[in-house]
Amino acid sequence: MGEPKNMEVCGSVMDGVAEKGGVLESPSKKSHVEYRQYPIRWAVLFIFVLYSASNSLQWIQYSIIQDAVVKYYGVTSIMVYWTSMVYMITYIPLIFPASWLLDKTGLRVTTVIGSFGTCLGAWLKVFSVPQDMFWLGFMGQTIVAISQVFILNVPPRLAAVWFGADQVSSACSVGVFGNQLGVALGFVLPPILVRASGTIEEIGADFQLMFYLVAGFTSVLFVLILLFFKAEPPSPPSAAAHYGASLDSDFLKSLKSLLTNRNYVLLLISYGLNVGVFYAISTMLNQVILTYYPGANQDAGRIGLVIVVAGMAGSVLCGLVLDKTHRFKETTLAVYAAAVIGMVIFTFTLDCGIIGVVYLSSILLGFFMTGYLPVGFEFASEVTYPEPEGTTSGILNAAVQVFGIVLTLLYGWMLDNVGDRWSNLCLCGILAFGTVITAIIKSDLRRQEAHKKG
Repeated sequence: MGEPKNMEVCGSVMDGVAEKGGVLESPSKKSHVEYRQYPIRWAVLFIFVLYSASNSLQWIQYSIIQDAVVKYYGVTSIMVYWTSMVYMITYIPLIFPASWLLDKTGLRVTTVIGSFGTCLGAWLKVFSVPQDMFWLGFMGQTIVAISQVFILNVPPRLAAVWFGADQVSSACSVGVFGNQLGVALGFVLPPILVRASGTIEEIGADFQLMFYLVAGFTSVLFVLILLFFKAEPPSPPSAAAHYGASLDSDFLKSLKSLLTNRNYVLLLISYGLNVGVFYAISTMLNQVILTYYPGANQDAGRIGLVIVVAGMAGSVLCGLVLDKTHRFKETTLAVYAAAVIGMVIFTFTLDCGIIGVVYLSSILLGFFMTGYLPVGFEFASEVTYPEPEGTTSGILNAAVQVFGIVLTLLYGWMLDNVGDRWSNLCLCGILAFGTVITAIIKSDLRRQEAHKKG
């Protein structure tokens, strides 16, 4: 890779470090280790961001144009919504073997597998354009969904392996940014590319173009990953990274340790509730917006885009705040409480009759609700260190999928039976409950302690 342009201060790292009560003890024997941050880390992170986006843009690809899909393929609305929920269904059982694989083989192997699956699923959709081939498109969507298990738990692991103590939270937030970028594209591109008001022939041609564009994008990324994506740097970037890499990984032991960690279990619940609410709103957004603004198909996509783009800004800002202050619990609690306020404002502006106001309330909602994603990841890494970040975030995302399925089904049922106002108020209450749980979590910053002792 060549000589790095910037280098962190050399330090001493312990051989045979002991862990006691979640805090690293002082080293009994030290060896001289150079901590370096290699410039190529930014290329690795950038490739991952695009790869993550190529997968997540397909999550909402069908459901954001639900009316066009129903019209063209002749399937039911619930079948269209299942193209979104299949992402959640497949993640739950597969995240455990995927986390084990990440723990055993490292970043490169799992990234290559995930990129290949994302590319394969996208190409299957290219051949699903005939009106009787929706089943093939659903199969392709399922393969892409399965590939997601090799993506969502990577950002904290990639950040910890490649970036130093003063950049790890920012790097994690940029990694999560990739997923959000893809979701944003998934909201805005399908309504632009597929004309719901067109003829059957026009809609078919639009689907063909959209599927070819996505398949081409994923193919280019697959080649880039094969050529340039590296598993780890030659030298560790920090003391915490060096110690974490030196541990003998035992997936079942890590799993047991995580599930008996009180702070982590509470974070599982609060994180799952927050992101589960986001999944529910995203999946049903087209239906909710069209209820008040008939024919506003592109507006529904753009509102989804606004929510996610605002969340990107929130993610990056929160990552910078965490790197500067290391106030993980305080930041997590503040962002969560603000998400509740944003959801309340969104609820009471939907029926104002001015769609521009809905755009504005969506900015506030998205900034805090989706901006919370990297904050939760990083807080989890702090309270569970030195457990592998891939396992920590994998289980966190598994909880998200469970909550996402339950809340999406509940939200859909309530929209049909009690209307959007009470449905959204229910989501507000769920977020408020999550805020209370977050307040109970203790600020046990184990990774920060390791940085200090390193």
